[in-house]
Amino acid sequence: MLRKEKLALEKWFPGFARIWRLTGLWLKKFWILFNWVACATSEGINLVKLFLYVELCLKFSQVVILYGICNITKTLSSVHELVLMANRHHSSVFLVLVTILLSIPYSEQLQSSHSQTLLRIQQLLNFPAALSNWNNDTDFCNTDSNSSLTIVCYEDSITQLHIIGERRDSPLPRNFSINSFVTTLVRLPSLKVLTLVSLGIWGPLPDKIARLSSLEIVNMSSNFLYGSIPQELSSLKNLQTLIFDNNMLAETFPPWLDSIPTLTVLSLKNNLFNGSLPNSLGNVENLRTLSLSHNHFYGVVPDLSRLTNLQVLELDDNAFGPQFPQLGNKLVTLVLRNNRFRDGIPTELSSYYQLERLDISSNAFVGPFQPGLFSLPSITYLNISGNKLTGMLFENVSCNSELDVVDLSSNLLSGSLPKCLVSNSSDRTFLYARNCLDTVNQNQQPQPFCHTEALAVGILPEIKRHKQVSKVVLSLGIVGGTLGGVALVLLIFFIVRRGNARSKMKNPPTRLISENAASGYTSKLLSDARYISQTKKLGAVGLPTYRSFSLEEIEAATNYFHTSSLMGEDSYGKMYRGQLKNGSVVAIRCVEMKKKYSTQNFVNHIELISKLRHRHLVSAIGHCFECSLDDSSVNKVFLVFEYVPNGTLRNWISDENARKCLSWTQRIGAAIGVAKGIQFLHTGIVPGVYSNDLKIEDVLLDQNLVAKISSYHLPLLSNMGKVRHGNSSSGLKNSSNKKSVKHEDKSDIYDLGVILLELILGRKIKTVNDADAFRDLLQASLGADEEGRRSVVDPAIRKACLDQALKTMMEICVRCLVKQPEDRPSVEDVLWNLQFASQVQDAWRGDSQSSEGSPGSESRGLPFH
Repeated sequence: MLRKEKLALEKWFPGFARIWRLTGLWLKKFWILFNWVACATSEGINLVKLFLYVELCLKFSQVVILYGICNITKTLSSVHELVLMANRHHSSVFLVLVTILLSIPYSEQLQSSHSQTLLRIQQLLNFPAALSNWNNDTDFCNTDSNSSLTIVCYEDSITQLHIIGERRDSPLPRNFSINSFVTTLVRLPSLKVLTLVSLGIWGPLPDKIARLSSLEIVNMSSNFLYGSIPQELSSLKNLQTLIFDNNMLAETFPPWLDSIPTLTVLSLKNNLFNGSLPNSLGNVENLRTLSLSHNHFYGVVPDLSRLTNLQVLELDDNAFGPQFPQLGNKLVTLVLRNNRFRDGIPTELSSYYQLERLDISSNAFVGPFQPGLFSLPSITYLNISGNKLTGMLFENVSCNSELDVVDLSSNLLSGSLPKCLVSNSSDRTFLYARNCLDTVNQNQQPQPFCHTEALAVGILPEIKRHKQVSKVVLSLGIVGGTLGGVALVLLIFFIVRRGNARSKMKNPPTRLISENAASGYTSKLLSDARYISQTKKLGAVGLPTYRSFSLEEIEAATNYFHTSSLMGEDSYGKMYRGQLKNGSVVAIRCVEMKKKYSTQNFVNHIELISKLRHRHLVSAIGHCFECSLDDSSVNKVFLVFEYVPNGTLRNWISDENARKCLSWTQRIGAAIGVAKGIQFLHTGIVPGVYSNDLKIEDVLLDQNLVAKISSYHLPLLSNMGKVRHGNSSSGLKNSSNKKSVKHEDKSDIYDLGVILLELILGRKIKTVNDADAFRDLLQASLGADEEGRRSVVDPAIRKACLDQALKTMMEICVRCLVKQPEDRPSVEDVLWNLQFASQVQDAWRGDSQSSEGSPGSESRGLPFH
């Protein structure tokens, strides 16, 4: 009987599902419902019977499945009763069934092929947790949405697919095929929004993804895609958002993006893109968000002033520069942190009235700071730290009350703190250390440092004027006259002395030195107060002012160069340990000249040496010339450096006889110190010092285990020093031997990578082949699990390493050691990653060892090779 009832129902409304798929009009729903009410009324069906009909109709859902209309299964316990009612009220029952069926949304009626496609995607993605509930009975279009999974259907097709997984650190297994995955994906041709995040998808993105011609939004962040973005995506004329953050995409910036007129969001953060940006980027007129942070882009940013809709621009952690980019004035967020911008800040920046967040920190911007930035009507975050901006701040500067974070630290700002920033300080973050401000609340730089750095950028801080200008003129006249008089007396003394020597001596000339002659300045230079201010006022915190020494002082400090004072000898001369009259211990390098030079030839060299004063360098504190008596040419140059007593970094890492091994946090700190020293050599002085042939034994540790680079390249040694053919402890090479002047800074990055390698492994790296082999070992361990990474680490620190900090150190080390110099990171990039690793490690507090109280040892390295 049940079979006959099913056939009877099929006879009443054959092919209804097909008819409704073709029409799909809500008007028909309304019209049928209207007729049903009329019919029900005419037949005399009361409300009780109406609800009974509805209940019985739901029990016939299994019959409806035969027509593909719904997927709900119910029992057929009341079929016979319904058929009896149908015999009495054919039209009423028919209309009730129609109404119930029409009430089921059509978007829930997914094509069976699409369901199979989703199940295939689940399989290819290795059954991620977000898809764990999928099976053959799943009603995909009616699944509840959550933060990990959302599916949106329209009619019988999928239009939006959002899947967020948990594979942030590990790719899918090796048997995964991205080509098969995309081939399966394009079987959903109606997709408009595609989000596939943290699913471990790896491989180059196939160009066939462009077959999803309806795509408007693509987000494939936090996967392991590499290669380039396929140009075929330019055929997607409705594409609005393109996000590929946190992948391994490389090559150059896609030059074809201007052919997508609808593009509004482009985010390629944290990839491996390199090269410069094309000028065509300025033609993507609808672009609102452009985020290219954490890549390897470099060069001048193209003109973006025509992008009048641009609101978010994030270019941080690249190598853009030196000019400030040309931008539209509707920006809301502008982040240029950690690049190579070094020009001034344009004045029009103070007219960006919609600007909420401005971060130009860790660049080399010079020139006056614009206090008007404090009062921009929308500003809430302002960070200009780590530049060389000058200018006066005043107490009465106005500020936006919504300004929550202000960081002015590490600049050359002078004057007073604005009251609007100091008041209500508990409600905002205000940092201003390492400036030249009139305050004691945060550490400020000493005035000699401020004066020196202002000279280095070509701008002197403002000097308070005396009430009477004539006093200033008179003072300058007295100073100039005095210096000129001293110079004249010295010149006469020198001539007389030289004449007497010639008349009395017939033997070969001997050396002659005096206090002023030892400085190597001619009378002209001695009378130039500006030159003196630049070379003799170059003080640094914790170091005496740079000065010239007499030969008598050098001889007394070394006990007349006694063998007991000799620390070592390399290709540039001997290194002595000396003690000055004030008791301070110094290292003195004796450089013999291979040719005859006058003191005038050394002006630029001494000027450069006098600037080599930094916390992470073995800093110069003075010099002395030994001159020939007959022609005043320089025979020897004595360079005086601070003495670093605690041995080399290698002694504390891979020396089996070391009394204590550096902890993991101390090693990260040492790496940061070396990176900061290299950064100063490259950018802290003009001209920069490159191609320093750094080795781990050239890094010394002071009494607080602060790392200091003792070997850096100086033209004075390479061009003028007499090169001996003895053993060199440092292997110093002339920069002319480097392969490329264009990438001269990258040789130091490679050397830094070797030092990082030894810090991680605790092994001596003796050859380039060693470095290549261990680099490959680190590269392989990065793809392993946490235990796999720990297995290659120095056993002495293995247990103290937080995996995230270790992984960051390994990644930046591998990048430093790549073969092509242009592919190596900038020193700023290295420093940022090392500091990140340090912050992560410190937050974890997993390192039981401390740098305090570490034992010292006699230095076995030569300061400054």
